[in-house]
Amino acid sequence: MQTTYLILGAILLSLILMQVNQRLASPLVSIADRWLRWLVFAFGAAQLCVDFKLIDRPYPVLAAVFFLVWFMGETLYNWLAITAHSLSPLPLFPRYAVNTSGEEWPVQPRLLLMREWLRNQGFRQVQALKAEIGGGIYLRVSVYQDAQAVIRVQVTFIPQANGAISVCFAVSSVAADGRRFLTDNLYIPFAGFYPENWYVERAPWRRSLPGLLARHRARIAAAGVEPKPFEQEPLADLNLGQHELDRLNTELGFLHPHAEREDLGKFTPAGRYRVWKEIWMLNYLGRAARYE
Repeated sequence: MQTTYLILGAILLSLILMQVNQRLASPLVSIADRWLRWLVFAFGAAQLCVDFKLIDRPYPVLAAVFFLVWFMGETLYNWLAITAHSLSPLPLFPRYAVNTSGEEWPVQPRLLLMREWLRNQGFRQVQALKAEIGGGIYLRVSVYQDAQAVIRVQVTFIPQANGAISVCFAVSSVAADGRRFLTDNLYIPFAGFYPENWYVERAPWRRSLPGLLARHRARIAAAGVEPKPFEQEPLADLNLGQHELDRLNTELGFLHPHAEREDLGKFTPAGRYRVWKEIWMLNYLGRAARYE
């Protein structure tokens, strides 16, 4: 009975986390809830088999088997989702446009505090952008720049299915020799290749903007470079970067050539595996996959 109570308590906690995350849209809460649901399924199904004498095997063995069943089921779901996205008309690298609607920053207390913090740190907004990701759904982006124009902070608002809004940050600088330093906390899988002169660090666990900015500055200091002022406006810079990522990942075999995508989909078989791996890493470990 004690195991049963623990499982019921875990189910109740999972329901509470789901309700809390409808307001916060936090990837960290999502990770905790995913692990909790996985464990509830494994131990709950094993407990049912023991209680109703459905399978005559030891409880730990049953729990391990159902743990693997969840893994296989979610693997199949993710693989089908990747295939559907590969064959869909949704863009992998959407083009940005200037956002003239005046709705670039959601009116929520926690988000307004972030904007006030940026202003107090000497950052000013240089552009508000948006990019359609399909079905009339837009990513809204607000780009800030420090007084010397050597650090840009890209604030991206990601709409969720439940109506909540998740926020991610990307801090970037460009060195005099052309190297680009990018530090972000995006939790959306990418799994592709970056240009050789891009030094990217993805830290989905680091949800604090001050902490992410401090980490970016520490990376620049450790590299011993002096960032130069940005020469392009954010719109041109972002769209150029999107085009470069598309070209590079097509050349390196992550994506099919454009002429073949209608029949074969966007991702090559190797590309689908990389995306699948990164989905698991982000969903359950909160970190991007690393490749040699």
